Amino acid sequence: METDPFIIAGKAYNSRLLVGTGKYSSEKQALEAIKASNSEIVTVAIRRVELDSENKSDSILNYITPEKYKILPNTAGCFSAKEAIRIACLGRELLNGENLIKLEVLKDKETLMPLMSETVVAAKELVLLGFEVMVYCTDEIDYAINLEDIGCVAIMPLASPIGSGQGIINPDSINKIIKKISCPVIIDAGIGAASEVSVAMEMGCDGVLLNTAIAKSNNPVLMAEAMRDAAISGRKCFLAGRIPVKKIADPSSPTKGIVDS
Repeated sequence: METDPFIIAGKAYNSRLLVGTGKYSSEKQALEAIKASNSEIVTVAIRRVELDSENKSDSILNYITPEKYKILPNTAGCFSAKEAIRIACLGRELLNGENLIKLEVLKDKETLMPLMSETVVAAKELVLLGFEVMVYCTDEIDYAINLEDIGCVAIMPLASPIGSGQGIINPDSINKIIKKISCPVIIDAGIGAASEVSVAMEMGCDGVLLNTAIAKSNNPVLMAEAMRDAAISGRKCFLAGRIPVKKIADPSSPTKGIVDS
């Protein structure tokens, strides 16, 4: 962390893998997978959290506590800026003044794609309200630049539709964002395999957030370990610097001084 810090809103983290808490068969299974992932930032849909104190016995917040994890509330399930702002404020109240928020404003229930016009409106208002906004968005460079200019602390373009497992379908668009944006760029949604996490990290993404790929796998704990290792490996590859791609072979052994047969 000292030589390669992953910094979000002024705080450094060791793990560049962020995970969610939904779609698991139980909260216990979710906790086991989260532990195996070594993730420090865990996102929770505010709408999933039981607010009634009499019904909190099986709340996910009983398993992942602020003492062990950075809990990242998100506005999943919101379809307008107004709704997202209200849910974000509720999340801040629920987590005792936590300002870090993952903003999601969705276009519809079928595609779960970001509704960018409303996302921009919500981002502006949340920043004014003192939130540190990590924003789920499309891979369009103009929106990414706008969101950073607004003051968002992380830009989170989707790799492909949420839960689809299609991987990074527009790598050129993601690369443009990486090269242009100064704040962290975190791939969010669509990852299906550990190899795709490695690809994202090798491209220069600062992190990867995923949920379904772990939660709906046949062995969530083992998959969480695979995703953890892929993020580490991919980041090391990026830092080391891959060799240039050539159209012709380049022999590993020297050609000078070899003995003719």
